[in-house]
Amino acid sequence: YDCGGHFFLPSYLMRTHGSRQQQDAVEDAPPSQMQKIYEALDTLGSTKWRVNKRLLNVVESIWAAGGDIAGLVNRQDVSIPDLNSEDSSEIKEWRWSVRKAKKMNQELHSQRCDIELKLSVVARRMKDEEGFYYPHNLDFRGRAYPMHPHLNHLSSDLCRGILEFAEGRPLGKSGLRWLRIHLANLYGSGVEKLSYDGRLAFVESHISEIIDSADNPLGGNRWWLTAEDPFQCLAACINLAETLKSSSPHTVISHLPVHQDGSCNGLQHYAALGRDTVEAAAVNLVAGEKPADVYSEIATRYADIIQVNRKLVKQTVMTSVYGVTFVGAREQIKRRLQEKGHISDDQLLFSASCYAARVTLEALGEIFEAARGTMCWLGDCAK
Repeated sequence: YDCGGHFFLPSYLMRTHGSRQQQDAVEDAPPSQMQKIYEALDTLGSTKWRVNKRLLNVVESIWAAGGDIAGLVNRQDVSIPDLNSEDSSEIKEWRWSVRKAKKMNQELHSQRCDIELKLSVVARRMKDEEGFYYPHNLDFRGRAYPMHPHLNHLSSDLCRGILEFAEGRPLGKSGLRWLRIHLANLYGSGVEKLSYDGRLAFVESHISEIIDSADNPLGGNRWWLTAEDPFQCLAACINLAETLKSSSPHTVISHLPVHQDGSCNGLQHYAALGRDTVEAAAVNLVAGEKPADVYSEIATRYADIIQVNRKLVKQTVMTSVYGVTFVGAREQIKRRLQEKGHISDDQLLFSASCYAARVTLEALGEIFEAARGTMCWLGDCAK
């Protein structure tokens, strides 16, 4: 009583970003209406976490060796190109290359600082603690997030891999099954879109790689590095390997969080508001043998012209429910294309981004026609 994160560091219940109207609405809400929110935030804030030391040791080894694998940024700067010509056109191109290299080095420096904050401010300091807690508050949509900005369980794969529940539980039969499904989901590359039986079969066919990853993560065949979420995948490999070596796998204590996420939550709400069964099926509001994937469906609209995957369009699809503009969509897709590194020419990159943004927004309008209608109606009501 009378202790906790909100007392130690007073903060707002909701991050309203200066919206006076939203602040007033929260303050004027009757206590009876807010009680469930307080209880939910208390539950999240009283959940004890700890550092997964085995994962942290792997991360530290990779980081000490220079990073650049498992999603960790390279600790070396990009080299600045030399000028070896007096030709004016080549000098112009050289200057552009220098600016580009310096910009990249600035971004690399920022990413290195971010990783150091995660490791030094929290992970290294807290690794020997029995447990610690994350106070939460709400964002402007009403979603609960940890108030601590660096290392938390809703952040990157690195953070999620390093953190685990301080209080473990026996897996049981259901937990063992979900641990396998969780590992398949973390591996990604389309495996997460298989049926449950398909995902279980995938794990069963890779048992030797899973055990090798757990026993020798950096000196073995490094199968876990091929996963889309490598650090979380490695944590799951370690936990599953323990069960495979146990004479009573169902009684093995697990500290592993099994993250589950909705399928494009914003469009789920619009499909429900419009009572549209077709749109509901596209975002998994209707039961099916295997998960639908609206991101992949949109990506296939132009896969024959440019080779893309679902990640290219995911951010644009998610932010479409918040009214993302063409310029916003173009910049989102441009960043994804830059990350892939397949297009070095800036003019071509801009053109490809414009094309992909246009096709993505057109596809969204076709697939979620009813949702668009609902959005327009709500917009008219707000005027």
